[in-house]
Amino acid sequence: MTIVAVHGIGNHQSGRSPDQAATELAGQWKLKLQQGFTAAGLGEHQLPALHAAYYAHHTHAAERQTGAPDVLALDEREQSVIIAWALALGSPTLQERQGLITAPMRQILSWVSQRRNLPIGMVIRLAVQLAGEVRRYLHVPQVRAAARSTVAESIRRVRPRVVLAHSLGSVVAYEALHAHPELNVECFVTLGSPLGLPGGIFDHLVPAPIADRGARPAGVRYWVNLADTGDLVAIPRRLGDRFPVDQHADTPIGRIDFHTFGAYLSSPLTAAAIAPFARNLTIPDEMA
Repeated sequence: MTIVAVHGIGNHQSGRSPDQAATELAGQWKLKLQQGFTAAGLGEHQLPALHAAYYAHHTHAAERQTGAPDVLALDEREQSVIIAWALALGSPTLQERQGLITAPMRQILSWVSQRRNLPIGMVIRLAVQLAGEVRRYLHVPQVRAAARSTVAESIRRVRPRVVLAHSLGSVVAYEALHAHPELNVECFVTLGSPLGLPGGIFDHLVPAPIADRGARPAGVRYWVNLADTGDLVAIPRRLGDRFPVDQHADTPIGRIDFHTFGAYLSSPLTAAAIAPFARNLTIPDEMA
């Protein structure tokens, strides 16, 4: 069995060609996936071949790689992503919601920091990175087309049984699979996915949701969604409320390492989700 893994935000590999970056990331992720198989008691099974679909050279904003994240440098679309994210993340009261919509960016992020009891610096770094890459993907047509084409081509070339898509990568993979219904995937696993984020992502998807519901890509047989209970990007965690997800599970990864692809890959729940397809078993009724 082969797997295509689609990365999320913050994975640009400076100084490497796309092929070099994909090879390096695949090596790192396979080690993490091996940890997950071992933790799930599946260490005796042969680990599937893993290929990385690398698109960060398209969504990467070179001018923001040096220095500390600058909230004041965010453009209007990036600010709208952060506002939508903060509103969905914090479950504010009506009064708080009204105030947050017009508040300065740093005040909004301070509110998130206090609500989630996380260092403000961590929240700012994540928010600026998320907003920048989401804005470039969703609102720069040539970036969107190039990233989606790159992921689709990886799936076409490798012909995997499983696609693992993390963070923004779940958005890119979802749209790529919709754009290419001839691509067949037995199991689509979304990890730490913001696909359902109202305002910031969900309302901008292609194809557009109908009656507040997203559609399953035609070539996807089975869809699993995993979300860390503390993941600030997996908002809302239960994609099944907006998409035809077959299986969902929450997985506690950790307070600091709550959104990295490596942390999700090393989770036994990820191994349990893909193991039936590696072993040609029947799809389980419940997550192991």
